[in-house]
Amino acid sequence: MVDRNGSVDLKQDRAHSARIYDYFLGGKDNYPADREAAAQIELAIPSVRAVARGNRAFMARAVRHLSGSGVRQFLDIGTGIPTEPNLHQVAQESAPDARVVYVDNDPIVLAHARALLVGTPEGVTQYVQADVTEPDRILADPAVRDTLDFGNPVALSLIALCHFVPGDRIYEIIDTLLAPLASGSFLVMTHLTTDFDPVMVEGTVQAYRQSGIEMEARTREGVSRFFHGMDVLEPGIVAIDSWYPEGAEAPPAPNVTQLDTGAPKPPAAGYAAVGRKR
Repeated sequence: MVDRNGSVDLKQDRAHSARIYDYFLGGKDNYPADREAAAQIELAIPSVRAVARGNRAFMARAVRHLSGSGVRQFLDIGTGIPTEPNLHQVAQESAPDARVVYVDNDPIVLAHARALLVGTPEGVTQYVQADVTEPDRILADPAVRDTLDFGNPVALSLIALCHFVPGDRIYEIIDTLLAPLASGSFLVMTHLTTDFDPVMVEGTVQAYRQSGIEMEARTREGVSRFFHGMDVLEPGIVAIDSWYPEGAEAPPAPNVTQLDTGAPKPPAAGYAAVGRKR
């Protein structure tokens, strides 16, 4: 990651999911390899920019809900390049003393980590350079151990991440991450699925693979396996945009004359859910 001169190797010649995501969000921290991959992905799923924004909006809704419910600790894996609002900004807006640890494997995120470490005076933010496939290393990192108290609830955030680890090993990884967390901790997740539009999503998976990025979309049953032994919060495992789009408090019934009469929304690309550890 860092050469003998102390410079960060950004691996600009290879597409990376964090930089592709940054491109879809309108960011500038991406390179030709990322943009070439993004172009192929956008052919498969023309609404991908809206999907990326939807993932980000869900994160904010879920974190706002949990911090408003008393959660003060967050472990965010697969953080991505800083894009406001970042998770710690959402959490510390309602809970200034919130403690957040970010984890990502992309060296460009490391290069921008300082932007993730500016929070409230009362709170704490830290960054760990690591991969989700190394759960024991993440849990043992001093930045994690010194920032988070595993004796109290922690929200483990995995936004648009687990579909980048094919096969069944990902379930063992998430179980390992959840194991030391206290009862009352939470798992916050979005995940790509073929359930709503198989052709669109399979095209997306193939586009990522052709760019050298492994990916596996999972069915609702596959996503629900992540939450075994947990209590899934309402409204359950649902399309990303359907997870309390107006906030966790139920909105008033709409006036018929105010309903959107425009074109129908494109099919959902993924599931969102929040589970509570018993």
